[in-house]
Parts: sequence; structure tokens; C-alpha cells
Amino acid sequence: MPCVMTVGSRTGSVMVVPLDFGRRRTARREHCTRPTTRKLRDMSSKAESQRVLPDPPLTGEQQETWLAYMRVNLRLNYEMNRQLQADSGLSLADYDVLNALADSPGNRLRLTVLAARIGWERSRVSHHLQRMGDRGLVERCPSEQDRRATDAVLTASGRAALDAATPGHAALVARMFFAGLDPALVPALRAALEQVHEQVLAEGTLPRPVPQHRLPGLYPDA
Repeated sequence: MPCVMTVGSRTGSVMVVPLDFGRRRTARREHCTRPTTRKLRDMSSKAESQRVLPDPPLTGEQQETWLAYMRVNLRLNYEMNRQLQADSGLSLADYDVLNALADSPGNRLRLTVLAARIGWERSRVSHHLQRMGDRGLVERCPSEQDRRATDAVLTASGRAALDAATPGHAALVARMFFAGLDPALVPALRAALEQVHEQVLAEGTLPRPVPQHRLPGLYPDA
């Protein structure tokens, strides 16, 4: 067997090492590791075959219902925003704020209450009120109940803008939402939406808002 002599670095002793010594050590290591690797693969395959996938979070009917709602919601929001901007110079966000304030005692709401009413974060409400305030539609004043808090207050200009915008907005809703709906389905649709809204309030993170039941500006005595 071919060999090679090596000298120990510390002792100076001479060792005779076969030339294939390194290859044999490598072969032994591979021999030792192969069964373990194969065993791990076998265990992984077995675990994957035994893994039980969870049921889908939505049934097929629920998925189709949700997609139908999203189609209506996204397209209707676009159309309402377009109509308000074209006819009244208001965005849908502007209209939501004005509508909430007009339906509140004294035409004012604390910012946190307004945020809960229209489903926004408080920071978004604050920034949007700044832009509306620059146009004279709203004012921000210390709260009458807590001087440390801030109220959003509807101005006379804001009320006039809401009154002018509401009839056209309501006409669009009537034409796009209700005109194609069987009147017999309206009570069931309202009940379903109120059930869903109650579940959102129960599971959501915003405080429960004060109920709102009308569109101020739609009728002269509103």
C-alpha cells in the first residue's frame, strides 16, 4: 500500500500514513451521515403526509357573497365621489364629515367621536379637518365638555355646502343602488347590513358610534 511519512510538528516523531487515509476517513463520515439524512427525509415526508390542512376560512357561498359586496362597494364609492366632486366640489370624505357633524347636537363632535362615527383613525380626521378648515367648511374648537379635547364644528358655509350637495348625492344612490333592487328585498337587505354592522362593532377596535338615521340636508326640516 503506498504510504507517506510525516513528522510531528511538536515531538519530531515520524508517522507513516497511507496515501488513501483521507479518502477512507471521508468515506466513513459519509457512511455515518447518509442514514441520518435519509431518516430525516423519511420523517419529513411522513409528517407532510399526516398534516391536516385547516378548512378554508370562507365557504364558496361566502366567498361569492363577499366578492359581490366588494364589487358594489368599490364601484359605488367611485361613482359617489365623482358625482360629489363634479356637482358640488366636495369629496366623498368631505361629505362624510359634514354629514356626521350636521347630524350631531350643536353641529359639533369631539374628534375621537367623529373618528368612530365615520370609521377613520384620529390622525386622518385631524389632517382632513385641517384641509376642510382651510376651505371654511369646519372649525376646530376646544370641547365644551372637556377643554383639553378638541371638537370639530360645522360652519355656516359647511352646512350650506352639505345642503346643496345632498339632493344630488341621494339621487345617485337611488338610481344606482335602489333602482335595480327588488323593493321586496330592501327590508331583508337592511336587516342583513345591520347584523353585519353590529358584528363589526363587536369585533372591531373603534369605539361604538352614536347611531345615525338620516341624511341632513335631504329635507328642508332635517
